[in-house]
Amino acid sequence: MTWLLAVLVLAGASAHAQTITETFGSGANQFSIDFVQIGNPGNAADQGKYARYGETFFAGSVDYFYRLGKFEISREIIEKANNIGILGISLANLDSFGGITDGNIPTRAATGISWNEAARFVNWLNISKGYQAAYNFTTIGVNDNITVWDGSQQSGSSAYRHKDAYYFLPNRDEWYKGAYFDPNKIGGMGYWDFPTGSDIAPNPVSGGTEAGTAVYEFQPGPADINFAGGLSPYGTMGQGGNVWEWIESAADGSNNLGGEDREIRGGAWNAAGITRDWLNPEWPSQAEPTNEFISFGFRVAMVPEPSSLSLLLAGGAVLMTGRRRNLS
Repeated sequence: MTWLLAVLVLAGASAHAQTITETFGSGANQFSIDFVQIGNPGNAADQGKYARYGETFFAGSVDYFYRLGKFEISREIIEKANNIGILGISLANLDSFGGITDGNIPTRAATGISWNEAARFVNWLNISKGYQAAYNFTTIGVNDNITVWDGSQQSGSSAYRHKDAYYFLPNRDEWYKGAYFDPNKIGGMGYWDFPTGSDIAPNPVSGGTEAGTAVYEFQPGPADINFAGGLSPYGTMGQGGNVWEWIESAADGSNNLGGEDREIRGGAWNAAGITRDWLNPEWPSQAEPTNEFISFGFRVAMVPEPSSLSLLLAGGAVLMTGRRRNLS
């Protein structure tokens, strides 16, 4: 049964999945994005309440494997994509938010990004690899709203994402699961209150990688994307604090109007009145997709490769069939 154990491990029976690196561009404008696999498909949703509105909601249930960016997208990545794809995505000037050093350091999280700009960046990732664009932009303005896909093109019940897209912005459930779900939580599969694998709020820091820390509560500025606090159970960094992250989903969950408010999550280093509550799953916020607020950023998600998991499962089935034949 050694093969079966291997299948179960690869299928996501444990968190902190292996990091997969995808490379884009070339020469001086080459960059990479690290992804972690989010397993345990078919997990139950978390039931909570929007603390401000008293609305009961369910989030975090995803019935497929996918990969979530280990880090937020950096300024350097946006600048290189701009150089190659002539995207025209603007970045917030953080000269006054760097503390002792310049706030516009290339390795720091990109901010001042609208949902539309983030979506155009994701489209470029797809197109640069020969894949289907995720979002349907029918005009050329970098901050113009999308047109929703029709029923034959849309992914599931969402008219925002094309069904054949390879890279995309994580939707509410995908982002939420990557931040708060833990297949190994004591008492069975469950959700933590904070995206550092704890029900206790992380310690606020200006940067670092220590477990149980996050960049929030009026820090000098956003940290480098790989220096933005402790990891989630699956191994993502910065889903609590550093920068607010755009969610693909509409704030009301309808996902049917290109200009409707989108959800943002995770809190940031410097929002007005910021408290640890913003890092909690019960406290999302929302903004128009054209909003380029100084602490708005994002991370990218993707579908898994035609996977080694599928190959291993198929191989396991073959082995089991062989065993049955040998025993008959």
